[in-house]
Amino acid sequence: MHETAIVEGLIRILRDKARENNIGRISVVRLKIGRLRGIDIRQIRGCFELFAEGTLAEGARLDIDEIPVSARCRRCETVWVTQNYRLECPSCQAGDAEIIAGRELYIETFEGERTETSASVED
Repeated sequence: MHETAIVEGLIRILRDKARENNIGRISVVRLKIGRLRGIDIRQIRGCFELFAEGTLAEGARLDIDEIPVSARCRRCETVWVTQNYRLECPSCQAGDAEIIAGRELYIETFEGERTETSASVED
């Protein structure tokens, strides 16, 4: 289950970024995850809840934006969201496409509280 390793890394990044910005508690984490990553979003949520216990992210809301797979035809430049990962151009039926979205895996932003004031930190 690679979701566990992903969440361990996520918590580590959040801890480091929070420390750099004097954040004492994280309240919201926003992730971007592309569908080509093959990640089970439910498992990410469950692992996040478990791994956040006892950390500055405990109780934080986890917002996940799942990015669909998009492609661009190299022949006619048509851009489309793929259906069932089919990379045949819907305009010219060419099979030569470049994937332009769907591989994402990153923290878009997180919000937290500084020891003195509230803050929003972008990663």
